[in-house]
Amino acid sequence: MAKRRGCVSAGRPGGAETARPSLRRSAPPPFHEPLKDGSPLEKLIEAPPFRFGPGPSALFCGAMRAALGFQARRSAFLRNYFRLDGFSPASVRTEADIPRIPFVFVSALKERDLTTLPASEIVLELKSSGTTGQRSRIQLDQGSLTRVRRMAWKVFEGLGLTDEREHDYICFTYDPAAADDLGTAWTDELLTGFTGKGSVFYTFRWSREKKDFYFDMEGAVERLRRAEETGRLTRLIGFPAFALKLTVEFERRYGRPARLDPGSSVITGGGWKTLADEAMDKKIYRGVLARGLGITADRVRDLFGMVEHGVPYVDCPLGNFHIPNYGRVIARDPGSLEALGYGKDGLLQFITPYLTSYPSLSLLSADRGRVEKGCRCGIGGDVLVLKGRAGIGKLKGCAVSAAAML
Repeated sequence: MAKRRGCVSAGRPGGAETARPSLRRSAPPPFHEPLKDGSPLEKLIEAPPFRFGPGPSALFCGAMRAALGFQARRSAFLRNYFRLDGFSPASVRTEADIPRIPFVFVSALKERDLTTLPASEIVLELKSSGTTGQRSRIQLDQGSLTRVRRMAWKVFEGLGLTDEREHDYICFTYDPAAADDLGTAWTDELLTGFTGKGSVFYTFRWSREKKDFYFDMEGAVERLRRAEETGRLTRLIGFPAFALKLTVEFERRYGRPARLDPGSSVITGGGWKTLADEAMDKKIYRGVLARGLGITADRVRDLFGMVEHGVPYVDCPLGNFHIPNYGRVIARDPGSLEALGYGKDGLLQFITPYLTSYPSLSLLSADRGRVEKGCRCGIGGDVLVLKGRAGIGKLKGCAVSAAAML
């Protein structure tokens, strides 16, 4: 989520996102069986996420050609854009062609409805955070939804974060019983399916009296105490400031850190900030949070994602975001928009072919960062380094909305 995982500003239950009833619960688990369509998009998603070389590269380029061509045939916007830019989807043959794919700036998704398919084919709509007054909309058809769920499973599996054993969950996000289809609730419920699932406790609960969400510290402390007492595997998911607040409160009450089963873990997302809204070094935070739970630092992972993009970027054991073969990331010079190559900070462009319903296949974001080559952890793929939001104004995301509850 450093995440923007399908984040939605939550002011009341429902209403922030529309979906067909119970879709989230009726859809098959993403790990249940491989995709069987056999199209270039499905072949890419079924490929190992962190294996690279001529074969995986050909799969990615083939999927990009297919997705770009599919959407251009159905979207007057993309057809005209490609024509004006002199671009043809068929021209994407090798990795060298990827930077030439025209991009859509993220703000366009806040200002226009650019859905490619008719409303009758849309099964889920997600919106980004609304803290600045505008929200991106992304609409998924059944194929796109199935692929993004399967893609997330494959990424987590490739990083050793799936487990058949049963885990209990403490989720620092909105209770889906009250916020049925908020993006963060949708994403975290998906993540709880990546292990055997025991009990799940959502710490952002709805107050009927105040007509707003609140952070249930009492319930969270009790769940953490129960996890320690029973020795059950436990996974914490969500905003890092709340996870840290919980461990601090637990130690204040009991005079010592919690002692979870060593196989327990944390998956955070939403920005590495203290309660004073000051940036904290992620690797320092990992150590502090790990100590507060009685686990090792490599069991604390971070997730970065954008509702407009969908590909999850997840920490390896060393704390680096690996770019899976389901996407590409390019840093561009903010002035000239030239591709910068490895090791240079710029505006980040995110590219993925899994979508058939929305033209964010190539998205220029408002995030700054760079791409670095490889990681000594041994897992394949380039590394994404995030440097924050671009611009002189402070762009706010879903973590800022949630922080109001602290």
